[in-house]
Amino acid sequence: MVRALFIAVCVSAASHAALAQPTYSREVSRILQAKCQNCHRPNDIAPFPLQTYEQASTWSTDIARVVRERIMPPWKPVAGHGEFRDSFGLTDEERETLIRWAEGGAPEGDAADLPEPLPERGEWVLGEPDVVLTMPEPYTPPRGKDMYRCFVLPTTFDADRWISAVDVLPGNRGVVHHAILYLDTTGASEKLDAAEEGPGYTCYGGPGTPIFSDVRAVLAGGTVGGWAPGARPHHLPDGIGMTLPVGARIILQLHYYSTRVSAEDQTRIGLYFSKSEPERRLYYLPVVPLDSRGWLRMEIPAGAERHEVQATFRTPPLSLFNLRAINVFPHMHLLGREIRLDVRKNGEWEPMIYIDNWDFNWQGSYTYQEPVSVPGGATLRLRCTYDNSTNNPRNPSPEPKLVTWGEGTEDEMCLAFVGMVFERGLF
Repeated sequence: MVRALFIAVCVSAASHAALAQPTYSREVSRILQAKCQNCHRPNDIAPFPLQTYEQASTWSTDIARVVRERIMPPWKPVAGHGEFRDSFGLTDEERETLIRWAEGGAPEGDAADLPEPLPERGEWVLGEPDVVLTMPEPYTPPRGKDMYRCFVLPTTFDADRWISAVDVLPGNRGVVHHAILYLDTTGASEKLDAAEEGPGYTCYGGPGTPIFSDVRAVLAGGTVGGWAPGARPHHLPDGIGMTLPVGARIILQLHYYSTRVSAEDQTRIGLYFSKSEPERRLYYLPVVPLDSRGWLRMEIPAGAERHEVQATFRTPPLSLFNLRAINVFPHMHLLGREIRLDVRKNGEWEPMIYIDNWDFNWQGSYTYQEPVSVPGGATLRLRCTYDNSTNNPRNPSPEPKLVTWGEGTEDEMCLAFVGMVFERGLF
């Protein structure tokens, strides 16, 4: 009797262990769909796709290593410092499932357990845009230095349009450092383009146009977004949009940084329009370090391992300026290690975002699950921490030097673009 009970317990334990072994078809495929395939698909930023069992099993050992070391997926915000939509960070359970699957021999499982494949979206993460604008002709940036080049992309709409999302597809990711999309309602950009030989025109420090001289551009915020390595596009929440004024030109400012080779680029942008007229207009508020004269200023001493730079912005103390933060785009360069944004209201500090392991190659705009209240009189505080020592493998200078604010890759920035709407729906 005892022997029979012992055998029954062993069989039950073995059966439970077999059931507990994750398979690709049952568990792993669903995790990869939800957290990995946004990048790991053909012709996207990841170096290989993860859409089939053969693809995933080939890389199973590497998958286990990078998820154990928390290198992948590259979701950067720390939990508890703002809650964001569309997170592709792994839960502890998902991480353990992937590791056990790989260490258990990466079993395929029953194909009947597979989920429906995700819809094919082509080369655009959000699916085919409503409109695609392309640089008029290719451009080859000079090798070995930072180059800021602006390209004028005219629009031909017969009325103002509301934008829900913008995506940027670099023509050559090896040379495109980042992109900013400015608005020009005056035509000045076309004159600048015509005055300089070759595609586009030089625009170090900005687009060179009076982007806030026209009330339509002011209402639109002067920009419709941008792109940096690792950024993934997202639609704005329902009821919120960015304005593209009728007749406006979009100025595509590209920062090229080609250290090894020179390569041709022809970047495209995709515009996604709101399905209905939004109730609120999105504005981008930059939080940056300013000196007493209102000029951009920051210094990172040579050799400093943990140097902090702070920037603050106080909203006017009037209820008219009660705002809501919809999203946030933090930005630093190669020396950055940590970045955090907080808001002080009603005498208390509330975290808005904190990234404790900054990676220049994985940046993005993060949309809050629920808008963050920023009432009139509130203070936004941005803190950036840098490692300008030889211990930082990303330090571009073999011998550390004083680093200041600048647009070059080897300069630095301490910046957060905060997407805001007026609480009362004012435009």
